[in-house]
Amino acid sequence: MRTRTVSTLAIDAVVVVVFAAIGRASHGEDLGPAGIATTAWPFLVAVVVGSLLGSRLGGDQWWRQGLIVWLVTAVGGMLLRVASGTSAAPGFIAVGSVFLAVFLFGWRFLARRRPA
Repeated sequence: MRTRTVSTLAIDAVVVVVFAAIGRASHGEDLGPAGIATTAWPFLVAVVVGSLLGSRLGGDQWWRQGLIVWLVTAVGGMLLRVASGTSAAPGFIAVGSVFLAVFLFGWRFLARRRPA
């Protein structure tokens, strides 16, 4: 695995963990590692797949990579969440999808805009 792919995956994983922590904090839920992991794991699994697909299929275009990662992470994470017996209310789907879009696209946009 290339160093760039590992770095990209690491940033994407941080986005997912922050997403889970903010969500848990906003609902007054446990912010310990086990609590965050309970919320984050479906999205972490999906973001690994999405990041790998994005690096392979997105070419050098940040927006294509971001689109692939976002779609796989949002849809895959929600499906894994539901499959594991946890709810995915429409509000959670909307807020989660928007958060993931902003941050999975956002860091890529900023990274491409910085001077070399």
